[in-house]
Amino acid sequence: MNETLVTVVGNVATQPEIRNTPAGVNVARFRLATTARRWDQKNGGWSDGPTSFFTVWAWRGLGQNVMASVGIGEPLVIQGRLRVREEERNGQRYISADIDAVAVGHDLTRGTSAFRRVSVARPELVAPVSVVAAAAPEAVPEAVSERMPERVPEHAPGHASELAAMAVSG
Repeated sequence: MNETLVTVVGNVATQPEIRNTPAGVNVARFRLATTARRWDQKNGGWSDGPTSFFTVWAWRGLGQNVMASVGIGEPLVIQGRLRVREEERNGQRYISADIDAVAVGHDLTRGTSAFRRVSVARPELVAPVSVVAAAAPEAVPEAVSERMPERVPEHAPGHASELAAMAVSG
């Protein structure tokens, strides 16, 4: 299938909203504004071009993560499938551009961000093994424990008990 994949950099223009489809699938929706900036030699400075608006659709887990992470005005990088729609309402012809997002992230050229992993079923696969083993040695598979150092370094994260509790319960 031929699809038009795009990467768009812009700012969140509307507060993300989440809905459930009749089939029970989560989908988040928000508008993204992007404005081209060009160097204007005549004026000796930057000038803004026209602003384009895209409706971004983020499905399932991506939509939930967007809801927990994105707010109005934040700079984002969006990658996804472009869909251009034409419709007529009250005799007026409208064209809109939607993006079915595959990936959404903060634009780190304009700030910092902190990543937090969600829905970890087996934290021993994500967390450093030494941290999990320090709090709950029984949660570490035997083949992995043979390659572990004897003790946990002093600089290991302080949330080892939380990781171990998840490992034991998961």
